Amino acid sequence: MLDKCEHTDKNDDFLADIEKYGLTVVLIQATDYLPSFGYTIGLWKNYKHPEIIGFGLNTETLHIVLNDIAELVKSGQTIETYKNYPNIFESGKAVFISVDQKNLTDYFGTAINLYNTENFPAIQLVWTDRNDRFPWETDFEEEFKYNQPLLDRNADFKFIEDKNLGIFTTRQWLELEKPILRVIHDIDGDWQFLSGDQLPEDIRYVSLEEIIKRDSTLNEVFNLEYGESANRKFINGQWLRTKENNED
Repeated sequence: MLDKCEHTDKNDDFLADIEKYGLTVVLIQATDYLPSFGYTIGLWKNYKHPEIIGFGLNTETLHIVLNDIAELVKSGQTIETYKNYPNIFESGKAVFISVDQKNLTDYFGTAINLYNTENFPAIQLVWTDRNDRFPWETDFEEEFKYNQPLLDRNADFKFIEDKNLGIFTTRQWLELEKPILRVIHDIDGDWQFLSGDQLPEDIRYVSLEEIIKRDSTLNEVFNLEYGESANRKFINGQWLRTKENNED
């Protein structure tokens, strides 16, 4: 589940931590589909340093690592992007990459709420696999392939799957250019992008990239969990998300 931009009693705790310690760390547990992540709030406000986000490690480890990096910032160091840091982890390297502002709202909901703005910088901690390879390097371990969405890129394609993933859509969308009004992320991982007026014989198979290129607003439902669906009335309309009945 992605971080939501809503005020809760927990936000008051975050504010108290920022006041007392200079920062706080927001932690989001992994789901069956999406990786865990955590990020700082307070580095920008108190130290004029970009906030830091990391993915794919257990939340206890993320909490420790992000706090350790924050201590470097509090001591006066500036974390540089695209530079190898061999001492962040006991084994393996780390690199920090810039977060594209177009990706900010997908993950920094609590920070946006507390800062009351989306206008702050952020960087991402990226770790290597057991062979010390980064996700963008050849032969990066398949096991960790989807654990670290890279937020310096792919703002126009936010799905964590490969661009050439085959998905189900309709003849009406493909041939008649009707809009996609219903998206289903099946419990088995398949994606359906439906126009809503299709019959079984109208189903077609295309790549995920093809459908996102034609309608970039479909990126808004990239984080549908397994077994969830989203419906809207028109392109750019608000998505209503629901849990699918597994018997359907």
